[in-house]
Amino acid sequence: MKFTREVTNGIIIFLGIGIYFLALEFLGLSQYPALRIFNIIFVIYGVNRTIKGNKEAGVRGYNTNFLAAVITSMIGAILSVGALLAYIYAHGGESYIKNLSDSYIFGGGEISIWQYSIGLLFESVAASLMVSFCLMQYWKDKVEVINKVD
Repeated sequence: MKFTREVTNGIIIFLGIGIYFLALEFLGLSQYPALRIFNIIFVIYGVNRTIKGNKEAGVRGYNTNFLAAVITSMIGAILSVGALLAYIYAHGGESYIKNLSDSYIFGGGEISIWQYSIGLLFESVAASLMVSFCLMQYWKDKVEVINKVD
């Protein structure tokens, strides 16, 4: 199994999320947690591209495509959390993390950079699995209809 489609779309997810969060930061909107949830749009886009590309390439099998979808989203998630970790250290480390954790799901308090990053990674894994599963359910019907026509 070649992973070029998964890597390409994982990088697209990473770039989309990165540009989105940098735009939020630049526009002064990063303190609004509700806007952060819209990063899922980039995950949906990248995972959908992988599944659609697999369908067009003739890759069949629910588990094969589900694994490709999960790999795609996890590449984007790991790159994004890694880039956020570097961004946090570049902007003051512990003092910057207090700003982020106060306006995010952790609700303030004393949290380390690594705890914050691990929490986001767990959240990313959960979101990746949900998006992959939902899109596979969508594409499952599309692939079956195409197979019946063939």
